[in-house]
Amino acid sequence: MKLGGLRESGNVEDRRGMGLGRGGMAVGGGCGTLIIVILALVFGVDPSQLLNSGGPVEGPAPAQRTGPGQQRTDEQSQFVRKVLGTTEDVWGDVFKRNQSQYREPTLQLFSGRADTACGRATSAVGPFYCPADEKVYIDLSFYDELQRRFGAPGDFAQAYVIAHEVGHHVQNLLGTSDKVTQLQRRARSEAQSNDLSVRLELQADCYAGVWGFYAKQRNILDPGDLEEALGAASAIGDDRLQREAQGYAVPDSFTHGTSEQRVRWFRAGFDSGDMRRCDTFSTRAL
Repeated sequence: MKLGGLRESGNVEDRRGMGLGRGGMAVGGGCGTLIIVILALVFGVDPSQLLNSGGPVEGPAPAQRTGPGQQRTDEQSQFVRKVLGTTEDVWGDVFKRNQSQYREPTLQLFSGRADTACGRATSAVGPFYCPADEKVYIDLSFYDELQRRFGAPGDFAQAYVIAHEVGHHVQNLLGTSDKVTQLQRRARSEAQSNDLSVRLELQADCYAGVWGFYAKQRNILDPGDLEEALGAASAIGDDRLQREAQGYAVPDSFTHGTSEQRVRWFRAGFDSGDMRRCDTFSTRAL
């Protein structure tokens, strides 16, 4: 991505080092349980179902070491600020064209644990959006997981993570999230509730694609960036994650969509730049 000359968003809170470090990944159960928990909870899960309700947050962690590792984290922080800035510009313009005003979210960087308006979260839940405080939460160590464990390297894959969570913020502003929550409360089965969750997640993927469309128009993308985002979308499909974790997939338990669906809906937004192409709730065939 060509981010060198772009502004950095002022809506970033850096609270790294104020939690418990990286211990949040220590989930109980065997290796398969750990993998499915980490992988299945990536990208915008309902925080009320996932956030840790454990004991009080301990005091600030020891100061992070300086050196090459710290420098990389600082570069990642700058990257996050610039990517968030591009989402603000894109969605500000989109809302303005639709005679509305975009309210920018805050992005909080944390390490280990974070206290949110949705509850207490650990790094194990991956990046997420809390509608109650309109904040995106990211532990930057997740980007290492994205490359090593998910097999999705590249700066545009990382930007896709942010764009997807901002997509949930857009849904919150438009009232979509509240409508889905109400429908889920009236759902007659877990499968029906999960289907609504899949549609919400695929729409956030499509909104991330809309952001990508305008990023491309602004000449921010490098050759190969689109493939990086598609690789990330494919890597976190429910069917792929379940097969890798347990050897088989259970479609009724999907909450985010298959690899093919996630790629296709991202492309729907990326190829058109049109929010109207992101209506995952009116179509029967996802």
